[in-house]
Amino acid sequence: MAASVLLRTSACWANRIVFRSSWGHSCRRFSSGWRKIQAASLTTATRLRPVHVLVGTGGGYVGYWQYGKYKNRELERQGIEVPPHVANELEVALYKSIPTRLLSRAWGRLNQVELPMWLRKPVYSLYIWTFGVNMKEAAVEDLQHYRNLSEFFRRKLKPQARPVCNSHCVISPSDGKILHFGRVKNCEVEQVKGVTYSLETFLGPQTWTVISKGEDDSGSFQDLLVTKDGNQLFHCIIYLAPGDYHCFHSPTDWRVAHRRHFPGSLMSVNPGVARWIKELFCHNERVVLSGEWVHGFFSLTAVGATNVGSIRIYCDRDLRTNSPRYCKGSYNDFSYISSTNKEGVCMRKGEHLGEFNLGSTIVLVFEAPKDFTFNLKAGQKIRFGEALGTM
Repeated sequence: MAASVLLRTSACWANRIVFRSSWGHSCRRFSSGWRKIQAASLTTATRLRPVHVLVGTGGGYVGYWQYGKYKNRELERQGIEVPPHVANELEVALYKSIPTRLLSRAWGRLNQVELPMWLRKPVYSLYIWTFGVNMKEAAVEDLQHYRNLSEFFRRKLKPQARPVCNSHCVISPSDGKILHFGRVKNCEVEQVKGVTYSLETFLGPQTWTVISKGEDDSGSFQDLLVTKDGNQLFHCIIYLAPGDYHCFHSPTDWRVAHRRHFPGSLMSVNPGVARWIKELFCHNERVVLSGEWVHGFFSLTAVGATNVGSIRIYCDRDLRTNSPRYCKGSYNDFSYISSTNKEGVCMRKGEHLGEFNLGSTIVLVFEAPKDFTFNLKAGQKIRFGEALGTM
């Protein structure tokens, strides 16, 4: 009897020992597996640095954006008009947070670096191939003549390459693509179809001297610019691509009386961004030249863009653009009229006026009789010297 009890007790203890051993082994295996999972998670989190997250999310967004553009192109091919998608305030703020001014200054310094003779032809040939530059129009076709990228961008043309149309009153001041044109309505200007900006915000307060049609200045900003009864305001926007001729010229015979420089952002001004960001040209740095022509008010505005912080006006040595520091919303005025110069700067049609370091945008806003008509189509390519419109 005692032996039987002892045997059962021993078996029970043996079972307990086996169970505890098995349970302990299972716990150790679970603990080891859990530690491996934690270690793998920690390793993955360590490897996922901010740059990886940014690249991943950025790549996904670009892919989504490109898919949207593909869908829009398919709809346009079917003849269906696609309304522009305008960025919200957060999207604009995120875009403006990119240090485009710093990048543009760095690009400007890079452009000034003199290239060795053996490197000039390969570098310029790549640029010519990428952007479709026609070097047969250049005054100097030899690529080794241009010491740096800046000289290549600002190359002059052969005199016969751009004949100036004398039979029309307003010509294109530059090579480029017509983004939009027409009459100014309700103090709003369309940068592309369906996306507008405020004329007053773009040009700034009307403080320069113009011919007054009356003492009453209680009208709208648009009315203040129209100096003659029966006239209206017209506008035309020309986008200069990187491969275009980078200089701009006087679009008509006129007298430049005033310069206003708006420091600002340097966002891209290509047509896709112009469809996306409302008042794009009001955000960007720009130089407004205003004065008079035979029919009243006339203005030409050179708008800066990414990598185009440098805007040069040949008759204005004091102008400095893309400064490291500026006050948001500020502008600098300068009058070309003085006690010794009552006329300002008189420009002839086709005369050299200024230049960009890379492609950008020219905006014309001018007064003309109601029968003025544009000889243009939105989206068409145009060259300096060709007619914009006539009466």
